[in-house]
Parts: sequence; structure tokens; C-alpha cells
Amino acid sequence: MVRFVPARLARLLAVLAVVVVAAPISGCGVNNIPTYENNAKAAWSEVLNQYKRRADLIPNLVESVKGFAEQERKVLTDVVEARAKATGIQVPADILTNPEAMKRFQDAQNTLGGALRQLLAVVERYPDIKSGQNFLALQQQIEGTENRISIARRDYIQSVKVYNTELVTIPGRWWKSFMYPTYKEMATFDIPAEEVKTPKVDFGGTKK
Repeated sequence: MVRFVPARLARLLAVLAVVVVAAPISGCGVNNIPTYENNAKAAWSEVLNQYKRRADLIPNLVESVKGFAEQERKVLTDVVEARAKATGIQVPADILTNPEAMKRFQDAQNTLGGALRQLLAVVERYPDIKSGQNFLALQQQIEGTENRISIARRDYIQSVKVYNTELVTIPGRWWKSFMYPTYKEMATFDIPAEEVKTPKVDFGGTKK
């Protein structure tokens, strides 16, 4: 004898089935992709903030070391030109998903960093400049900013790693296909492993 399930009971069973299916879905990462993307964007904003802080310090630093001998003035020129290039780069809106644009930005910032290190190395040969209070204060600010840049880049790299991994692994890959098809992997920095592990920069200001 075939027994038919009453309509009310059938509806109740259907509701229970939806609840059973929806419960695990709600906690299996449906919001991970936009959350991780926002984290990476916030980390990128801090990278830009620290690079801007460094660029803002350079004019005063250059002014404080104008007592260089004529034959060493090239280091000043290199810093000024590198700063102009780094600050003159147009950062496109899609830079986080545009590896080529990210590389151009990174190359310009690395060039500026190298020019700064050369400048501060040359200062070691000028005790009068090196011991000046204005220079010492600027040197400390530059050193602190370089360390913060390293930390900001490290945090950005980690945030992008989490985000990109989510896009290509299950269940994130499924959510991307169904709900976030326009989301793309983000570009990252090419930072040496030792710099990422130990974000410490010392231009020699603490040496006796």
C-alpha cells in the first residue's frame, strides 16, 4: 500500500532541507573573496602612503646636503631625478591587476631607494654635514620610513597571497565562478625573501 505524504508535511520537509543545505553554505567562505580583496587594497593604500612620505622628505634632505664637493653632486642629481620619476608615474586604476604597471611602479621606487642609499653613503665622507642636527633628524625620518615601507610591502604581499589563493582553490574558485566572475588575481611586489623576513633598513645613522 502506497502512503502519500500530506502536503503540509511535504512543505515542512522542504523547508528543513533548505535550512540543512543553506547552513553550511553560509559558513563556507562565500564572502571571502570580497573580504580578502578589501584587505589587499587597504594594504596597498598603506604602501602608497609610505612611499609618498619618503618622497615628501627628500627635498629637505637634498637641501641639507648641498655642501657636497662639486664632483659628488651627481648623487644629488640622481636623487632628484629618481624622485621626479617615481612621483611622476601615473598610477592606473587597474594597477593591482596589471602586472606590467605594477612593475613600472616598483622599478621607479626601487631606483629612488637606491639613489637615496648612495646619497647617504656619500654623506659619511662629510663630517660637518653628517653631524648637523637638521641632517640627522631627516636621516632618522628617512630610515624610519624605509622600514615602514618594507613592512607595508610585506603586509601587501601577504594580503595578495591570501586573496589570489582564494581565487584558485576550492571552494573559493567555485564562488568566483558563480558570484564573482569579474574578480582578477592581483599583482604583487618582487621583494627578496630576506627583506620580507627582516624589514630593517639602517643607513648608518646609529654607527659610532
